[in-house]
Amino acid sequence: MIPAEAIAQHALANPHWEARLALEYARRAERTVLARRSHSGPLRVQRDLYPEGEGTCHTIVVHPPGGIAGGDSLAISARLGPRSAALLTTPGAGKWYRTHASAARQSLDFEVSPGASLEWLPQETILFDGAVAEMKTRVQLGGDGAYTGWEILCFGRAASGHRFASGLLTQQTEIFSGDKRLWAERARVAGDDPLFASPVGLAGHAVCATLLAAGREIPNEALAACRDVPGGEGAMCGVTRMPRLLIARWLGDAGEDARRYFTALWGVLRPVMKQSEAIEPRIWST
Repeated sequence: MIPAEAIAQHALANPHWEARLALEYARRAERTVLARRSHSGPLRVQRDLYPEGEGTCHTIVVHPPGGIAGGDSLAISARLGPRSAALLTTPGAGKWYRTHASAARQSLDFEVSPGASLEWLPQETILFDGAVAEMKTRVQLGGDGAYTGWEILCFGRAASGHRFASGLLTQQTEIFSGDKRLWAERARVAGDDPLFASPVGLAGHAVCATLLAAGREIPNEALAACRDVPGGEGAMCGVTRMPRLLIARWLGDAGEDARRYFTALWGVLRPVMKQSEAIEPRIWST
């Protein structure tokens, strides 16, 4: 963990953080291990956790400064060897602060070998008024590798009456299986965008969220069970199935409600995606 004094000294000397975290997982006998890790700047992982047995390694990705500001650049990569399984999450909400100059950037680059499973399940992302954020996610699946990931975007802090009245979010997500693209999506949302009020946009809501489960065919029974999961009072939600891909959307006003909805979906999907029950990371309960 980076001491608070070091963070303060860096902020005075250099207003921008450049951080890189590269993880490699391997299957050794019946255990998934974090075989290699490298980092630069303020990105770290806590110790390996095994709340559901040795087959799946839970890893908490930590960004000690606690927020992302203009000019910051974060890059996280994970490589999963054959038959390994890893779940990555964060200890709290990610905060993107007002940008006074250049944009803040985050890139995720995941590679999942045949027989492996990766789950990227971060807590909410909060975009403060004036934030200029660029987010890119690229997932490469090999063979029958499986990926489940979600992104919960909170535009401002609705509970405190703080709107995302200015700023810009650009987002790009791609998922490949071999040389075939399973999914590609781009988004551009400005703080004054009419999309926020439009009934075909965010319909007046402050939180939008997407879950992607890729690499497996979702059977009819699991699809029906996902569609039966309630989105919560005042929220809008929907589930779509495509070949080897399931997409779930949620619109509402609280990131915690979105995470509860996605956690319930994950409980339905996990036996399909990796043949085991969903065991929540302990950090979610602290």
